[in-house]
Amino acid sequence: MTWLSSPAPRPGARQRLICFAHAGGSAHFYRGWAEALPDLEVHAVHYPGRAHRIDEPTATDLRGLAGEIAEGIRHLNDRPLALFGHSMGAVVAFETALRLRESGVRVSHVFASAARAPQLPGVPIGDGGPLDEDAVAEALIALGGTDAQALADPMLRELILPYVCADLIMLDAYVHRPGSRLDCPVTAIVGDADQQVGAAHADAWAEVTSGPFRRRTVSGDHFYLTPRPPFALIGEALSPLSPLSTRA
Repeated sequence: MTWLSSPAPRPGARQRLICFAHAGGSAHFYRGWAEALPDLEVHAVHYPGRAHRIDEPTATDLRGLAGEIAEGIRHLNDRPLALFGHSMGAVVAFETALRLRESGVRVSHVFASAARAPQLPGVPIGDGGPLDEDAVAEALIALGGTDAQALADPMLRELILPYVCADLIMLDAYVHRPGSRLDCPVTAIVGDADQQVGAAHADAWAEVTSGPFRRRTVSGDHFYLTPRPPFALIGEALSPLSPLSTRA
């Protein structure tokens, strides 16, 4: 079972950045990030049930998924680990950071991109019954996270929608454990045109860490990072000179 891929291993990099995709997303979402962040060793998480893990069952419990990821990456503790999660991936990154800390692995920074803080109610999914795949497809196209042409192709749609729906159901079932807090810096990033996550949702991430917190608002919608990845923002936050590099 391979949890991570790193297209450009960098033994001399000062730290690693582990990237977690959104609901329905995969490690492929972060292609090109290693090239754009030459000072970091970038890894992307492979969720089960898609891409080269398509034959594996999809995850049904978000905290259980995070525990497995933490176990799969804890050996990378020879250098500081920063975690970047987009949308659902931010919550998975948060829970993974908690598991890593429990096992004695320090997380240097968590980036929560386009995500409501884990203690807040999520965006309602349907009416509580089975998800309507047509409605899910339309919502994904509207958000900009899934290629409309792929969803229009019956064969690709048949492959994609089952794990998209599984991720959404898993996220909907997630319940934050009161008192669960990180002790590292957290940067929340939100698009100024995001219809699902607003500034208040992002600011609430401050409540789940005892470390420094900063919210950064960028131009764009829920998938602002597709046309404009926040490379400069990440580099600045992880710089040894950043005010977030030490405890407040």
